[in-house]
Order: sequence, then structure tokens, then C-alpha cells
Amino acid sequence: MAKRDYYEVLGTTKGASADELKKAYRQKAKEFHPDRNSDNPNAEAQFKEVNEAYDVLKDADRKAAYDRYGHAAFEGGMGGGSRGGPGGAGNADFASAFSDVFEDLFGDFMGGRGGGQSRSRAQRGSDLRYNLRVSLEEAFQGVQKTINVPSSTSCDTCRGTGAEGGAEPTTCPTCSGMGKVRAQQGFFTVERTCPTCSGLGQIIKNPCRSCGGQGRVEKERALSVNIPGGVETGTRIRLSGEGEAGLRGGPSGDLYIFIEVKEHPIFQRDGVHLFCRVPVSMINAALGGEVEVPTIDGGRSRVKVPSGAQSGKQMRLRAKGMPMLRGGGVGDMLIELAVETPVNLTSRQKELLREFEKLSEENNPEGSSFFSKVKGFWDSMKS
Repeated sequence: MAKRDYYEVLGTTKGASADELKKAYRQKAKEFHPDRNSDNPNAEAQFKEVNEAYDVLKDADRKAAYDRYGHAAFEGGMGGGSRGGPGGAGNADFASAFSDVFEDLFGDFMGGRGGGQSRSRAQRGSDLRYNLRVSLEEAFQGVQKTINVPSSTSCDTCRGTGAEGGAEPTTCPTCSGMGKVRAQQGFFTVERTCPTCSGLGQIIKNPCRSCGGQGRVEKERALSVNIPGGVETGTRIRLSGEGEAGLRGGPSGDLYIFIEVKEHPIFQRDGVHLFCRVPVSMINAALGGEVEVPTIDGGRSRVKVPSGAQSGKQMRLRAKGMPMLRGGGVGDMLIELAVETPVNLTSRQKELLREFEKLSEENNPEGSSFFSKVKGFWDSMKS
């Protein structure tokens, strides 16, 4: 059976460039790969045909001979047909093609040549974390802080290239910039990290003396950080490009600032709301009156205490809490009364309180209700 035209096999024309041929070959190889065509008995033969066509056309000299003489250029053991014979070089070519296609199909997951090419370039720096403590007042108002961050920065001597005088790294001669080297073992092609460049794909002939060829040096930097009002413990602020410098001129990582708001001696926080426990005298709670309370903005507010107020009673001050992060309103402040029992009484004070107690037997509704329930409980136990 006469062989088909190699260009026809690949689906290209005679004037196709090397890149176009390679693209067409990979597309066809994927299309006819036996592993993807288990229901097609001709898939392996078509796959070998595609491999044979590309094996000829990818070589400039053999391509020129084929363009001039066609298949006749390789008659007598010179061309693609004889190379594919049993036990010949064709088996190695088939294995190479199998490796190429396998890499295209699974390279993203297995770290194929695409990954090697990306490693041959400069590497991005690591992200950094900085824990910053602020007061509740600073979290309310927002504040600008200066922090000192120890990290790697780009080397000024070599401008981050890692080479003496700022020269660009050269392509690794062992792996030709791929970052990996291949070894043929029978049917399979084994791929390993290049021992010369350690997978980077580039080498530095004269490393920079300041950074030892890394392109970065350890240094402490002072950064100004704007903390917006409304932050709370756990808020994360990202500073793009302020992390560790990249390797050999690569982009810098990011700096993540994690906020911790310190506890306050007066206010307790719950989201955007604040709580303030205010002690009031027994007399003030009984007769009613006013109490002056602080607010987080440094101001003062007067709160009316209703007569007969009990411990735990709460009153709300609207819009006196914390601002919402990135706008959207302000929380409230809740005042909780704590009725205070007097201590260190004088004899006269004790005498007056005993007299008051005799006159106020009907003025303790909560106590009367409680002890009425207790009496009923005891009576039920007796019966």
C-alpha cells in the first residue's frame, strides 16, 4: 500500500513552518494516541504514521530531501519507513513520541516540560506574615503604623540577577534551558531534574559576591501601613509586592498583616457593638437619676437611670460603637448597670438601713415572688 504524503498525514501544507509542523504533530498524536482510542483498532497504526511523518519533517535536511524527491528520497534504508522497522530506531522514536504526548496530556499534573520551562525563569518570592497588635481606640479611629519587616530584598549590586555586574544568567548547556534531562530506558523515557542547574534551566558563570548568586540579600525594611477603622482581631491586610524578594530577579511575594486588637479596660467588643458595665449606687438605682459614661471616641454621655433599676439592666446608646470595616454604618454601645452594695458602713448607717428595711417590706417585688415560690416548693415536698 502506497504511503500517504507526510504533510497530508499531519494535516499541513508543504510551506508549513517548524512551529506549525510541531503543533500539527502534537494535535494529531493526541488524536490517535492508543490510550485515548481503545475502541479504534487502527489507532496505533495511525499514531505511528503521524510519528513517522513528523520524524522526517522536523529535521531540516530530511525535510528538504522529502520536499524534492518525496518518499523516494528515503528508499534503501535511509528514511522514515525503514527507521520504523522492528528492533530499529523506530522503537525509540515511538517511545519519544509517546513521552511527548504523555507530557502534553498529563504535564500539568506530573510536572512536564511546561513546568521545567517555568522553572528556568526567575522564581517568585515567598509571602510573609506579620502580626500587628493595635489598641481598641486605634481600631476605632484607624491609624498609620510603621513596622520593621525582616525579609529578603533584591540585591542592589547585581540588580537581582545573581550574576556579577548584573549580567543575565545563561542557558544551561546540559538541559538547554528545560530544567530536566531525559534518558531512554527501553520503551520509556525517564525524565530527571538537571544536575547542572538544579532544575532552573539557567546557570550563572560569575555569581555576585554580595548575594552569592541568589539575587537577594537579608535586610530589615521599615514599612508604613494604613490600618483602617473597624478592624478586629483576625482582620488580614495584604500588601502586594512587599514580601520576600524573588530569586534571580523574580517578582516579590506579598506581605500579609494579621491584626490583633488588645483588650480594653473599660469596653468589651462584640463585632461592631461595644459593652460597658457601669456601677451605680443602691440609692441612685432606687430613686433614679443620671450617670456619666465614657464613649470610645473620647467623649462623654449622660444616661438616665430609671427608678427601681436592677443589676443587669441594659440601655442602648445608638451609633456609639465601632465603625464597620470599609464603611456601612456604626454599631451601638450597650450600658449595663451594676447596682453596688455599700461597704464599710458606720453604726449610724447600719441603724438607718435596718429602719429602712422594716419600712420597705412591700418594696421588693422580685424577692417576694422568689420566696413565695420557695415556700410552695417546700410545701409540695412535705406532701
